[in-house]
Amino acid sequence: MAQNVQQQLDTLLRAYNFNGTILVAQDNRILLEKGYGYSNLTTHQLNDTNTVFQIASVTKTFTSSLILKLVEQKLLSLQDKLSKFYPDFPKADSITIENLLTHTSGIPDYTGGNFLDSAGDKPASEATMLALFKDKPFDFSPGTGWSYSNSAYSLLGYIVPKVTGLTYEQAIRKYIFTPLHMDHSGFDFAHLQSAEKAVGYATDSTAARIIDSSVCFAAGAVYSTVGDMYKWHEGLQHHTFIRNGLLERAYTPFKNNYGYGWIIDSVYGRKMVSHSGGIWGFRSNFVRIVADDVCIVLLSNTETAARDHITHKILAVLYHQPYTLPVKRTPVKLSEGVLKRYEGAYNLKEKNLKITVKLENGELAAYPERGPRSVLLALDERHFYLKGEDDFRVDFEMDGKGEVKAMVINNDGRIGRAEKVE
Repeated sequence: MAQNVQQQLDTLLRAYNFNGTILVAQDNRILLEKGYGYSNLTTHQLNDTNTVFQIASVTKTFTSSLILKLVEQKLLSLQDKLSKFYPDFPKADSITIENLLTHTSGIPDYTGGNFLDSAGDKPASEATMLALFKDKPFDFSPGTGWSYSNSAYSLLGYIVPKVTGLTYEQAIRKYIFTPLHMDHSGFDFAHLQSAEKAVGYATDSTAARIIDSSVCFAAGAVYSTVGDMYKWHEGLQHHTFIRNGLLERAYTPFKNNYGYGWIIDSVYGRKMVSHSGGIWGFRSNFVRIVADDVCIVLLSNTETAARDHITHKILAVLYHQPYTLPVKRTPVKLSEGVLKRYEGAYNLKEKNLKITVKLENGELAAYPERGPRSVLLALDERHFYLKGEDDFRVDFEMDGKGEVKAMVINNDGRIGRAEKVE
């Protein structure tokens, strides 16, 4: 049976042309741990089980767990106010540690501006990073809404030394990496000297810039391997890191299916906790079904849009559910005049998400407010799909005058409609 599952998983990953390393485990058994494609296109080095990747926002599972460890040790309280650490921060008396953990602080996300493009690969001080969001208008009054905020997680990282005397990185090593023997994990990917370090690639296969760890910091600086991430799963699974009561709170939706550093969902009637990550040249997924001891670690050194599809279909294999392999599509070339009509901003109301569509180098590119850039390839004048993810369809609706009024997003059967607003 295990061999059959392994073959199904291997066929699935090859069908998606997956480039990276994967680990799939269930019931304390690793079913598949394997590299696919290249870690370095120039030297033709292959990805394998030792390849080191940036995991981006999966870092938040470490940051949130560290904060909970400090709560357990009574060095912090979930109800501590931000004003205790940053008395001059706007609305600091209304923002709690819990608000920062759950993206309910209203503090705007620093990735929303142009700072990353202009200076994201250079070291940045705490003062520089705070200046990116400290005096910007709040997304909402603290505690009244939900909006994904890397800024909030950076603040959590800056608070750690104020209560431990250790830097954020030292504290993660002391409480997590060292006890769990995560010997291939760290923070400063740009200066990592390792033959196993993957090169990250953009969608056009050019080598991506490396974001400085002081910029992504406690929101996204960790690098790791699939084996080390499995050790993290086991440390959480067996409560060797933190007591069960606090973990249960972490796995409980606070608002918008987000707990303390975890996205909470269900699959085939089982509770699933996970986090994904996206950074220049890298994509990641860390998925756990605690009740069944299921762990999926997907680390890619390409900006693959198929990350979630691959994960969902791996789960279908594990739970003996039907799934389909991707259909290979062939794009057609459209004139810039035709493509230009689709430029503008679209609002996906059910996810409170603004998506901006731009014409770049003869292609349509979609920029969601939260999430990575994607390229749209044309099937015909009104129907498109995502480059690298043939299952993800985007169809444009027109009004009676031939003007674009909406785009319909079909993500492997999950359909949403985004009205054109600009």
